[in-house]
Amino acid sequence: MRVMLSSSGAKVPLLQALRSAATRLDAEAQLVAADLASPVVSQYFADTFWQMPPCQEHYLPEIIAGLQQFQISHILPSRDGELLFWSGLKAHLASLGIKVLVAPQNSIQRCLDKLLFADFLGQLALPAIPAYASLPGTVAESTLWVVKERFGAGSQSLGLALEPEAALRHAAKLTAPIFQPYISGREVSIDAWLNNQGRLKAHIYRYRIKVEHGESQITQTVALPQYDQQISDVLQALQLTGPVVLQAIIDEQQQLHLIECNSRFGGASTLGIAAGVDSLYWSLAESCGQDINAIPFHPASAPLTQVRFAGDRYL
Repeated sequence: MRVMLSSSGAKVPLLQALRSAATRLDAEAQLVAADLASPVVSQYFADTFWQMPPCQEHYLPEIIAGLQQFQISHILPSRDGELLFWSGLKAHLASLGIKVLVAPQNSIQRCLDKLLFADFLGQLALPAIPAYASLPGTVAESTLWVVKERFGAGSQSLGLALEPEAALRHAAKLTAPIFQPYISGREVSIDAWLNNQGRLKAHIYRYRIKVEHGESQITQTVALPQYDQQISDVLQALQLTGPVVLQAIIDEQQQLHLIECNSRFGGASTLGIAAGVDSLYWSLAESCGQDINAIPFHPASAPLTQVRFAGDRYL
């Protein structure tokens, strides 16, 4: 087994978790870190490094040649901007003996497009925060707004709790803005895993205690079973597969409001693994033909706290 982490960058915790999962299935498993840039931190934690071409159609022959050269058996995409690319190649690569651990294209598109995501769940009466391509004129003037880019992560360009005029000014700076009513409350992340039929196997909830540059530095799991049915309904409606991360707000009335969904392994999803959602192992095991239903889910019996910090390695 030779497992490649695409866009590996500085994603050392993910790389280490992927190694742990792979070696449980194959003691001789090898890890390949792949990235556009070099050097990157991840290359010092993998068995092999590949400075690969951009994930674009133009470079497809070169990419496939590289995958075969490095004898890749599995690919885990780790960046939103490449998910559709790898998903579109999934069937072709499978014919070459290469398995891509990624959701179907239409499900990924539904999550990458924040307007489509909100409209889709809203039509199913599922608890997503409404989104608009332009500022509605029928909403009370006292309403505060969140303004963000329709596509991509967009945390750097987020406008939060803006009055209507300020929201319009902020939107003018964006490429494809959307408007959402601001909801006060506590943000919660949900790490989940679904099988190849889109059936939810397990999920956990976690609070981001301290966030720097959009990444959680201190994260803690929390038991919120009252939302389990809603989470199950949402994830299965989205027809996702593999590891995913939902972001939501719990308001003062303890109502759940979904913000977005990342159809990939998240930055702090290693905490989900520690808490029992063994997503990387389950994905690899399923791809190898194992009966996932026969693998038990053992949730952590007490809250866990993850602390992420910088460290040194000497070579």
